[in-house]
Amino acid sequence: MKFYLPSLLLGLILLFPAHLQAETIPADHPSAAMVKSYLTNVVKQDWPAASEMLLPSSLERKKAQMVEIIKNSRTLTEENAKLKMLNVKDVRDIEKMTPQAAYIADRKAVHELDERMKITPEVLKRKLDTLKIDILGLIPEEAGKIIHAVVRTRQETLEASIEELLLISVVQDKTDSKKWYIAPDMQVPITLPLKTEDAPKQGAK
Repeated sequence: MKFYLPSLLLGLILLFPAHLQAETIPADHPSAAMVKSYLTNVVKQDWPAASEMLLPSSLERKKAQMVEIIKNSRTLTEENAKLKMLNVKDVRDIEKMTPQAAYIADRKAVHELDERMKITPEVLKRKLDTLKIDILGLIPEEAGKIIHAVVRTRQETLEASIEELLLISVVQDKTDSKKWYIAPDMQVPITLPLKTEDAPKQGAK
């Protein structure tokens, strides 16, 4: 089966190192099914199912960000408003949550409690009934342990059609090669401290 890549995907491939430019993954790779399942769960707003598909370290970073955002509230009123959205009384309640539970609380706060994002059951059903997910290409990195999927999605509400072009990254489990995780924060900068032996010594030239 030949894989014809659109010009946008070709442009993305050019961003990768030269030894990866000619390589794409067959469309039946396990990561493709995972991407489709994950995006379906997101549209369905099945946050427990979506959380199980996310990379554990990504979930841990998400939880840490939530705690930091609450603690950095400018006023007590602002902090209480954030806590109320998450259906908790204290930031320590978030700290006690598992990363998956914190993610679920955050997604519910955004999609179920925020009136700007809340949709009716009729709209949700329409979006699911019309949802189409096309994997345009799968690009490997790190000897195939990371797969970047270029995805075109289409769906409808009661009033409009929605079309998006997405880049979804999937990471292979380090101990089980048959297990894959969605890495939602791979497209954003992640700053990690250097190991002590790698960090440059102060005053070194």
